[in-house]
Amino acid sequence: MEEVTNRVKPDDGHLKSFLQTPLHPITLKFEEVVYTVKLKGAREKTILNGVTGMVCPGELLAMLGPSGSGKTTLLTALGGRLAGKLSGKITYNNKPFCGSIKRRTGFVTQDDVLYPHLTVTETLLFTAMLRLPTTLSQQDKVNHVDRVVAELGLTKCQNTMIGGPLVRGISGGEKKRVSIGQEMLINPSLLLLDEPTSGLDSTTAQRILSTIKRLANGGRTVVTTIHQPSSRIYHMFDKVVLLSEGSQIYYGPASTALEYFYSIGFSTLVTVNPADILLDLANGISPDSAQDDEQGEDLEGPKAVRQKLVSCYDTHILTRLKTDLCDLNHAKEGLTRSRAQSEQWCTSWWHQFKVLIQRGIKERRFEAFNKLRIFQVISVAILAGLLWWHTPTSHLGDRIAMLFFFSVFWGFYPLYNAVFTFPQERRMLIKERSSGMYRLSSYFLARTIGDLPLELALPTAFTFILYWMGGLKPDPATFILSWLVVLFTVLVAQSLGLAIGAILMDVKQATTLASVTTLVFLIAGGYYIQQIPPFILWLKYLSYSYYCYKLLLGIQYDEKDLYECSNGIYCKVADFQAVKSVGLDNLPMDLSVMALMLIGYRFVAYLALHRVR
Repeated sequence: MEEVTNRVKPDDGHLKSFLQTPLHPITLKFEEVVYTVKLKGAREKTILNGVTGMVCPGELLAMLGPSGSGKTTLLTALGGRLAGKLSGKITYNNKPFCGSIKRRTGFVTQDDVLYPHLTVTETLLFTAMLRLPTTLSQQDKVNHVDRVVAELGLTKCQNTMIGGPLVRGISGGEKKRVSIGQEMLINPSLLLLDEPTSGLDSTTAQRILSTIKRLANGGRTVVTTIHQPSSRIYHMFDKVVLLSEGSQIYYGPASTALEYFYSIGFSTLVTVNPADILLDLANGISPDSAQDDEQGEDLEGPKAVRQKLVSCYDTHILTRLKTDLCDLNHAKEGLTRSRAQSEQWCTSWWHQFKVLIQRGIKERRFEAFNKLRIFQVISVAILAGLLWWHTPTSHLGDRIAMLFFFSVFWGFYPLYNAVFTFPQERRMLIKERSSGMYRLSSYFLARTIGDLPLELALPTAFTFILYWMGGLKPDPATFILSWLVVLFTVLVAQSLGLAIGAILMDVKQATTLASVTTLVFLIAGGYYIQQIPPFILWLKYLSYSYYCYKLLLGIQYDEKDLYECSNGIYCKVADFQAVKSVGLDNLPMDLSVMALMLIGYRFVAYLALHRVR
């Protein structure tokens, strides 16, 4: 952790060369962008219908429109993040989207996807360590974070936790600025923001937009979607794209939008916020001076208004816009080829792995050492130890039940915890992978390996308490082998939980499947049913609880061990029905099967994460 927290002020020489390097200006053009999605019954719905526009360095373009008009879809397409049936042409300096453009593009999502237990500075510093090139030293990155914190007015809360539903933290406006700060760290030439003022009061919203406008004035190309801007915010925009049900009804300077609509017959005598009039028009509601003759057309009025607006746009704006775009050179490559280009990483795999492990430990230290979890495990161990207190060797059935309890508890408890891992981090994974922060393999290994010391501490304490309280074989070697088998079972159960969570990516569905699976494994674990019908006998070989139970029996007893089956009469442990049904041999084979399960489940989880988009 010293790498993250050591904040020695560096020599500014190398850093200035990074910060003061002139931005690589990006002129963004989008021409006749059409996007359709498939619905049930082989039907298709058009989300974007031929949207065209251009935004240059130093300009702030706002995309306006009612909910469902296609603003976020268009913004996602401009960020190179939209999969599906997309046609048209989107170019960046007359070139298609590629890895170099991706590294110069900042994308701020509508929801602030941040880790709740990290402070503002830690959040930005970990982002800097993953997204800034290795040519910058650690101290350079620390100083760069300090500059971004100061630029966005986050100095007062820089050491405060982000916070979440159960953790008190910074305000909504501060969270939005942190999200913007994460993208500002890469000094982007193109900045895309989805509803940056959503859920904020008017004063905070204006501060956010003032920050965004200042970033645009610095030579950046900035595009934002916005739902209901105030009059003060609207006048900060340089250009406006107005969408109505996926169709474009205006493109041009924000200052001349009302003049254009007045020229085509839509005007109002009331002085109101220009954005309100534009949104009314996008909803098919004509201003008061133009709808006097349409009062009775409640059903056809909006549709007729939209048709007129689209027709006027095609006649008065689109023709001129196409002429302007044709004056510039167009890239010959299409959208499809741009997505196929290889992606280059600015940091090594090992660097990403180390940083992600550090961040994971810092973020999850509160969860791993949760007092409730510790109390839960320790209390169960002590109560079980009291119930099985120094069980006599003659009570073989009770001792076997204790070994099965080991396999059951540590076959189910880690599985249910692991099921939540990837569904809870889905949004963060999508956000960071879309930004090209790290490879999926480095994230997966860091996420699964980084938790091991914390996840294995509780089963270690549990085994130590119950083993000696229960009076099992008082031999150090036997205890160590039993402890290792329990830890191995924890890893296998955790692997299955990770696979279920990664495949379903839904907490409710994953927990339902996990509960069904664990119940089946419990019944087929070799203790409750000792004579399983042949046609379903294969089920027990899928249960890791069965292998754990058998291994624990094999470690505790061998073929020659005896127990007092009645007064003065000794019988072979191997002949006891519960032991005979599973056997005490082939332990290396059982261990190998569990190892295959461990590798197989984790491999399935990794493949499932590749589908997350």
